[in-house]
Amino acid sequence: MKVGIISDTHGCLKTWQTVFDRYFVDTELIIHAGDVLYHGPRNTIPAEYNPKQLADVLNSCPVPIITACGNCDAEVDGMVLNLPIQSPYTYLMLNGLRIAVTHGHNLTDETKQEMAKRLKADIFITGHTHVATLEKIENIFFLNPGSPGMTKRPDGRGTIAWINENKVEILDIATGQVMISESLV
Repeated sequence: MKVGIISDTHGCLKTWQTVFDRYFVDTELIIHAGDVLYHGPRNTIPAEYNPKQLADVLNSCPVPIITACGNCDAEVDGMVLNLPIQSPYTYLMLNGLRIAVTHGHNLTDETKQEMAKRLKADIFITGHTHVATLEKIENIFFLNPGSPGMTKRPDGRGTIAWINENKVEILDIATGQVMISESLV
């Protein structure tokens, strides 16, 4: 099983295409933790910003995409996307794993942990911060894939994540370097 995990694409077409072609083309599923098309009012508009064309590319994506609603996603985004932006949580069972997805912009760490326990999640995925993190707390993996194109990492590295076989990994999109890896078993 290989599942791509991404968040905070914010209309960055070229970055999406790079990520898909290099990392997600052979995945069974893509999970998006929100902020798909709009750049957001607090962010500088990226040079590659093209939400209309990104919507077209996502609509024709051969890999199924599951999306949670981010704080920059609006009803109008759902009007141009053929994939549902689920709000505020997406919950799926995948090869025996319970995976909860939410953007996370309105959750504290304590609330995330309480929600993950309540949902009996094995993996709890958020976005919003644009900084990748992966930690295991009480047998629950808390994952934020960061942002591939609008990162807020001090080193400027764009990131994504994936579930690849029995591992959760965060990758640098420019180099493919695995930055963080945790075994699911």
